[in-house]
Amino acid sequence: METTTWTVLDQAHDALRTAVQGVPDDGWALPTPCSNWTVTQVLQHAAGDQHGFAAAITGTGWPTEDPFAPSGTLTEAPAALAEAAMQAAAAAWATVDADAAEVAVPVPPGSLAPAVGAGACALDAAVHAWDIAVATGSPSPLTAPLARELMAVAVQIVEPLRAFGAYAEALPVADPTDDVEVLLAYLGRRADWSR
Repeated sequence: METTTWTVLDQAHDALRTAVQGVPDDGWALPTPCSNWTVTQVLQHAAGDQHGFAAAITGTGWPTEDPFAPSGTLTEAPAALAEAAMQAAAAAWATVDADAAEVAVPVPPGSLAPAVGAGACALDAAVHAWDIAVATGSPSPLTAPLARELMAVAVQIVEPLRAFGAYAEALPVADPTDDVEVLLAYLGRRADWSR
């Protein structure tokens, strides 16, 4: 398992790894908080995004499938798909100097300060880990400290992405002291989502 100097990304990858490992054999076709996507499609999307972040840094290894139009058909073991994507992202981010002015990213505006870029990659992994976990009845791998850190990133990057349909409109927050709910609501997800 590759780790980086970006703790937030390592934590998000651990969350995604845990969520994928918790999917039962019959859970891959279940619906998720990502409207019209199954657990398989969310995994494919998350893996594609991790490859996208890696490729933006390295210039190679772009996703072979459109992350925003996942097929829902797996050609390899789910854990292997997730792990390969996370390893690619971790290896790429391990080469990024925290003091660099900016780093290339696959989301608008195309480059970000390194800490924000690593956080954007982490945000994607952690939130889709939550999607997979709640869809399959597993405990949420999204912790309050991780959610707080990701919220600081989300407010810097999400608004331009809403225009592309990457995130739904923000929802009202019932408990503003619940860091996980605050993050999920900002990303257009209901913390109490159920099938």
